[in-house]
Amino acid sequence: MLKPIAFATSLAALTAIVYLVFTLLALISPAAFQLVFNAQFFGADVASLLPRVALHPGFLATFVILVAMAWVFGFLWAWLYNVFAGQG
Repeated sequence: MLKPIAFATSLAALTAIVYLVFTLLALISPAAFQLVFNAQFFGADVASLLPRVALHPGFLATFVILVAMAWVFGFLWAWLYNVFAGQG
């Protein structure tokens, strides 16, 4: 049985870490950021669609919404898993 709150919190924490690492990479080495970010999309130039400055005005709002949605998604994922596994 998955514990929904623990699973959701761990997914939200991992999401926050990845978002901050990508932001730091964009600030420190834009070329490395572009390479790693685009690699997730099989080399498509998706990084060019992002704002040029990593710390754009919506940075904090995006961070909070992303982490909150990851938590909700993680909670629902664990809850559904338990239901389908016959443990919920």
